[in-house]
Amino acid sequence: TPAARARRGPGRAGGGPRRPGTPPPCGRGAVRGRARHLGLRPTTGGRPLRGAALDRPDGTGRWSLLPAREDEPTLRAHAVAAQILDRHGVLTRAVARTEGISGQFGPVYRVLAGLEEAGAARRGYFVEHLGGSQFALPGAVDLLREVATAVRDDAGRDREPRAGSSTVHTVVLAATDPANPYGAALGWPPSASGHRPGRTAGALVVLTDGALALYVERGGRTVLSFTADSARLPAAAAALARMSRSGAAGRLTLQRLDGADLIDRRTLGTAAGRALVAAGFVLTPRGLRTGR
Repeated sequence: TPAARARRGPGRAGGGPRRPGTPPPCGRGAVRGRARHLGLRPTTGGRPLRGAALDRPDGTGRWSLLPAREDEPTLRAHAVAAQILDRHGVLTRAVARTEGISGQFGPVYRVLAGLEEAGAARRGYFVEHLGGSQFALPGAVDLLREVATAVRDDAGRDREPRAGSSTVHTVVLAATDPANPYGAALGWPPSASGHRPGRTAGALVVLTDGALALYVERGGRTVLSFTADSARLPAAAAALARMSRSGAAGRLTLQRLDGADLIDRRTLGTAAGRALVAAGFVLTPRGLRTGR
């Protein structure tokens, strides 16, 4: 600005006294003086540089030269397949449509078949109603198998659970975890407040028997509930409390529940609020927190 140039003085912009043989200092408007000192005339495309281009010193900002666009279709298909497989964990044609590559799934499918032969991916029927051509990372298959085994074992028990115990299988995942099907293979169900979650880094999801129960937005201050089931909601709140105590994703300080402030007694009286309090979350001036 003119005020900044006036404060800087004539010796800072290339026009003041300087020791003989020294180049002008770096700064706004110093490139012209440096070019004259070196006997150079800055040009671009055969024409001299004018205006703002000469007002910036060389190297201003952070720049990175991108590689040339890959023209080999096989290499491009391999890069796309590896990226979306790592992003989603379980890849089907329906998932490919969400990535905007449904018209190019043929080359990607051939790459996935090659990854299966090399042992880098597995092919099978992992998720119902998503088609028969499914490819998955080995880690995602193992997580799905653990969930399915726990649900099957719980369903096969003919005895009543002990007091204070639950037969609901609950898991807390990052919202971007490939094992989380919501937002990728499955759409997000409606929340109690109508607020739509997303697969964003730092957000958490709590799945009970594979269904979405709770969603914690990035920062750990806002939680959304997706069920009022008397068994699933307490189990989800208990899993979230255990994760908060362990510090695996940082200590949570829940301030809002389904769009309402948690310091409001009416919010704590909802089904989700009672489940969080019963799981060990304690009301503080800043919100609900867990003890050590």
